[in-house]
Amino acid sequence: MTGPVTGPTGIGLGATGATPERDRLRQAAHEFEAVLVTQLFKEMRATIPAEDAVPGQEMFTGLLDEALASEMARRSTHGVGEALYRQLAARLGGPDLPANGSGNGNGSR
Repeated sequence: MTGPVTGPTGIGLGATGATPERDRLRQAAHEFEAVLVTQLFKEMRATIPAEDAVPGQEMFTGLLDEALASEMARRSTHGVGEALYRQLAARLGGPDLPANGSGNGNGSR
């Protein structure tokens, strides 16, 4: 017997009890958040002067940043990925989503 299917960010498909379409949307939103955080890390590291860089260090630092960003996005419940998911999932219709606002983008309840 195999375990749940997971995407690159480790988010389980079908694990939330939502439709597969919503699970794919949540996974894509969290992967988008991981891309944004990776870019943030990259730009932050660019501000630090390189001292005695070892060959290949930049590549491995980039891989570390990607792994950290992916894990941050996977574990985040109040980040950009989850906000994006709520906004887009509201357009899918179906059962109501547990959302902090009305879904109209202005943050009202």
